[in-house]
Amino acid sequence: MAIVLYALTALLYCGLAFHGWATRNPQLVAAGGATAGPPGRAGGAATAVLMPSPTPNGGRADGQPAWWHALVLAALVSHGVLLHETIFPADHMMFGFAFALSAMLWLGVGIYWIESFFFSLAGLGLIVFPVAMLASLMPVAFPGAQILGYAARPLFKLHFVIANVAYGLFTLAAFHAFLMLLAERRLHGFNRPAAGEPASGQWLGRWLDLLPPLLTLEKLLFRLIAAGFVLLTLTIVSGFLFSEQLFARAFRVDHKTVFAIISWLMFGGILIGRHFRGWRGRTALRWVIASFGILLLAYVGSRFVIEVVLHRIT
Repeated sequence: MAIVLYALTALLYCGLAFHGWATRNPQLVAAGGATAGPPGRAGGAATAVLMPSPTPNGGRADGQPAWWHALVLAALVSHGVLLHETIFPADHMMFGFAFALSAMLWLGVGIYWIESFFFSLAGLGLIVFPVAMLASLMPVAFPGAQILGYAARPLFKLHFVIANVAYGLFTLAAFHAFLMLLAERRLHGFNRPAAGEPASGQWLGRWLDLLPPLLTLEKLLFRLIAAGFVLLTLTIVSGFLFSEQLFARAFRVDHKTVFAIISWLMFGGILIGRHFRGWRGRTALRWVIASFGILLLAYVGSRFVIEVVLHRIT
């Protein structure tokens, strides 16, 4: 059953990624043709980034056909069932860094799918689907996972669900921040080549033309961070309660706890700076990516070291 689910999930994600790359040119021509300025000037490229890509729904939704949304839903269902079958076999729970990455990307794809009903995010899908496909297959290559004897406890299940949803939100926020950094770099320093003139990186500019306006991306980014911060707060609190229930102490000084608290402080600082100081642009985006990197170290990084580098299963 698991082998069939692995193959089906990978096939669906692969089909979605291939469709995105194969159909990007018509959308790019429409986006570039409507907004491009005179050849060889940065103004056309800047306008293409700031203006939304034209879609049948007025430039807000992706304009994807109904079968595309159905295919994404099928991929989410297949990936979700795969995670359930592999993480909760029989009466115990198996988990590790590969399963954590797979769950994070599954939730990231789910959030992206919901966003696609309201905003044009085709450019983001060109990253999300291939990465999700690789993440869904990672447990095959790294099956060494810890077996948790306390997985049936209600408080742990609540902690586990909240933590993974928070990770999924921050994963998609990191993708947003990465694409916004590329778009800002293009906005301030990329020149569109003259007609017929080849240019390395021209594909990147055309890809970024698929994105909605930077202001829209920024609004989405901070909504994701705010929601993720609330859930990360609940994750840390429920983790303390669960630790007290299991180990008779609420605070355990380990890598997971330290990195989780550091990332919580960093994301909180970003939201405070945004609200009171109006933080935006490259500085805020770099802080978002750095905060996500610290959050990855909280569990995924430490488990990777334990399972792959040290070859220990605990």
